Amino acid sequence: LMFGGHLPLWKLMDSIGSSGLRQGEETLSCSEEGLPGPSDSSELVQECLQQFKVTRAQLQQIQASLLGSMEQALRGQASPAPAVRMLPTYVGSTPHGTEQGDFVVLELGATGASLRVLWVTLTGIEGHRVEPRSQEFVIPQEVMLGAGQQLFDFAAHCLSEFLDAQPVNKQGLQLGFSFSFPCHQTGLDRSTLISWTKGFRCSGVEGQDVVQLLRDAIRRQGAYNIDVVAVVNDTVGTMMGCEPGVRPCEVGLVVDTGTNACYMEEARHVAVLDEDRGRVCVSVEWGSFSDDGALGPVLTTFDHTLDHESLNPGAQRAPNHFPFPSSPSTGAARVHAILQDLGLSPGASDVELVQHVCAAVCTRAAQLCAAALAAVLSCLQHSREQQTLQVAVATGGRVCERHPRFCSVLQGTVMLLAPECDVSLIPSVDGGGRGVAMVTAVAARLAAHRRLLEETLAPFRLNHDQLAAVQAQMRKAMAKGLRGEASSLRMLPTFVRATPDGSERGDFLALDLGGTNFRVLLVRVTTGVQITSEIYSIPETVAQGSGQQLFDHIVDCIVDFQQKQGLSGQSLPLGFTFSFPCRQLGLDQGILLNWTKGFKASDCEGQDVVSLLREAITRRQAVELNVVAIVNDTVGTMMSCGYEDPRCEIGLIVASTLSGLSAGTGTNACYMEELRNVAGVPGDSGRMCINMEWGAFGDDGSLAMLSTRFDASVDQASINPGKQRCGLGPGSGGWLPVLGMVAGGAFCRVHTCSCRFEKMISGMYLGEIVRHILLHLTSLGVLFRGQQIQRLQTRDIFKTKFLSEIESDSLALRQVRAILEDLGLPLTSDDALMVLEVCQAVSQRAAQLCGAGVAAVVEKIRENRGLEELAVSVGVDGTLYKLHPRVWVCGLGREVWPGGAGGLGSPQPSSHSFSSLVAATVRELAPRCVVTFLQSEDGSGKGAALVTAVACRLAQLTRV
Repeated sequence: LMFGGHLPLWKLMDSIGSSGLRQGEETLSCSEEGLPGPSDSSELVQECLQQFKVTRAQLQQIQASLLGSMEQALRGQASPAPAVRMLPTYVGSTPHGTEQGDFVVLELGATGASLRVLWVTLTGIEGHRVEPRSQEFVIPQEVMLGAGQQLFDFAAHCLSEFLDAQPVNKQGLQLGFSFSFPCHQTGLDRSTLISWTKGFRCSGVEGQDVVQLLRDAIRRQGAYNIDVVAVVNDTVGTMMGCEPGVRPCEVGLVVDTGTNACYMEEARHVAVLDEDRGRVCVSVEWGSFSDDGALGPVLTTFDHTLDHESLNPGAQRAPNHFPFPSSPSTGAARVHAILQDLGLSPGASDVELVQHVCAAVCTRAAQLCAAALAAVLSCLQHSREQQTLQVAVATGGRVCERHPRFCSVLQGTVMLLAPECDVSLIPSVDGGGRGVAMVTAVAARLAAHRRLLEETLAPFRLNHDQLAAVQAQMRKAMAKGLRGEASSLRMLPTFVRATPDGSERGDFLALDLGGTNFRVLLVRVTTGVQITSEIYSIPETVAQGSGQQLFDHIVDCIVDFQQKQGLSGQSLPLGFTFSFPCRQLGLDQGILLNWTKGFKASDCEGQDVVSLLREAITRRQAVELNVVAIVNDTVGTMMSCGYEDPRCEIGLIVASTLSGLSAGTGTNACYMEELRNVAGVPGDSGRMCINMEWGAFGDDGSLAMLSTRFDASVDQASINPGKQRCGLGPGSGGWLPVLGMVAGGAFCRVHTCSCRFEKMISGMYLGEIVRHILLHLTSLGVLFRGQQIQRLQTRDIFKTKFLSEIESDSLALRQVRAILEDLGLPLTSDDALMVLEVCQAVSQRAAQLCGAGVAAVVEKIRENRGLEELAVSVGVDGTLYKLHPRVWVCGLGREVWPGGAGGLGSPQPSSHSFSSLVAATVRELAPRCVVTFLQSEDGSGKGAALVTAVACRLAQLTRV
């Protein structure tokens, strides 16, 4: 169709007249190479031929104008009306070579008054093709002009007749429907006929879904159980019929009695789809493109005459039946015969001039086609945000098939107009037959893979009941641990008895020791908190020498820091964050159980590290330091946020990566518990912060119902199967869990944990869970074409940071591709989407489990205090919580809103971030608690100082 009354592009490209070619006819070159030059007496012909010359600038203007129209149509901009339609075909993937099976194709409208039925076998083996079986049926005139039901009943009868002659099973046949009439497609298997063409006038069909009409007819026939999977146009069939090669075939081009193109567009760019993931094949419908500014300069008087004299001026016209002459060596005789067949009496000069005219017309058509194709390639390149584009273009139609020089001019001109695109033109293999079958096969493959993916990820999609069960189990474990009974939650007293109330004042030192680098901090608490810090290193000889040497070195560094800060001679309270396995006996007492992280200093294990530090201070004469508290960094997180918000009575760490000064890869929580509920600690009034050590939650089997085969694989492949990995990083506070407390405050034996909860949540394990899922899906043939990739077999090759990078790129999938290609994985667009979905499912479960744990804690606090409603804040630290991007939410069925510093009404980050999903789960499971999540800054430094500041405040109150 034509817009604005201008001559549409397809008429200029179609004026070469291909439809009259008969099978096997030789064709004229689209170049004038090899032809004798026109004689001097042919000035009029030369003048005519000159009109068909197109400049590079004109082609670039056409390219730019068409590109602008394409982008306008993709955006859904209706005014002014775009000159192209950009129709989604709902084909979401191209073949990757593994498609196999038998498929039926029904082709209606491609060859006029006939329909074709094909049986296509796809082997899934490269280079091994089985020729399709087909049969053509002539459609009677009365059927073409009769009722629509009669036409579709005829098609169903032809299907049955064809299948009766094939040795096939009558059940479960999959069919692709090629329907070559103007349609409005609303799904892969939904297409509404807009209007009949090509002599068809069947009543009751226009405005109806032709797929449903065909299904109804097949059902009335009743002979075969046939599933109509897809309805396809010939351009899409051309693209899909292209043999998979080194580069992806993501563009289809047809030049026949008409012309069109299609290509794989990012779905997020197609406004009508309202979809932000994956790709979709878009039919450009460029034959209707008409822009006076771009096409006007290339129109000739002959084009105007052709359009005026057509059956429908300005609209689709009847095909031109002028067959092309042959090559220069044998062309003269052929041209002479053709002209004689037309009733003419040509001389030798007439034959020569006709050849030049044909070459000029053909060349212009190829150049115009190239300008339009260059616009498509530019659109594709822009949508992929790539500097260069490597792509194969599948070509179909009799012009492309029978005029090799047409394709030669086409490719050369594309290279000129789109130099940043490396394009290969690949002849499609029977787009109407094999191509339609391939669309059907790809749809079947995607459906099968989707089922397998959903089955694999189903255990990670936790529903409300499952999360509520986790919450209930954690409440039970909390109660047992507080009573001193055997429990997977240790519920360890930290001897921190209050949170900051804002009255704390003074200068405090903090020492943060968690690795071979450690920090010394000066924290000034006034009306705010000011921090000055310096990093010091511990030489390997010191870390593995004597304990006295190690603590002397630490004190030397503290003294150096004091001197630089002008604090020499001052005795400042000091908080000590010590991130190694300890057994805490008091606020300033912590027994080192064993060294980790490369430390082997002698005479330290089994000793109180605060005492060792104090002894080193004593040895360093003229130095006075008051070590007030040894601190767990989860508690430090709570205290750091508690200074900003007095309602903060919970600390949470969800770490993901090895970075900074320590190995932040675990998860833990703490909260303020009523002292009367803490067995073994004297006193019934007041509160005490409890270090839950919740990473071990579920070690008693209470999480068995949620554990998957992939969790088991990760656990079994760990260094110590059934146990937490080496050392307890700051996510677990640096404190080895203990079994419980006995009278007098002493702790009994050390508990060895498998840390089920932590292995489902913390960053140390999420990447490994994803890797095992990818291995499983690859073994099923769902990913990477089923090829077993050796690098994917390597433990820890898929870093947890990859999850964050992949999920931050859920639109363009650039990061997904970059990461997987760096791992040596043979990636397709489908693979990228599925890997993204796997990462999202694993992250979603981690966030929801974390939220269920927080919900258990806030409900415990609310019930402790006998409140109908609780308003409380949670201080959070850890890169997994802070930096992990959006998660595709499945399950809760409620809009996700994160908590922020300003509460629920504060500005919202991504509505599906890890943090927001934690908050959403808490609201779902603890509706009577209003929970605000605060991001902690420097829990191990600032937090340690604030623990010290609060202890000093309480001590002063006690003295008073």
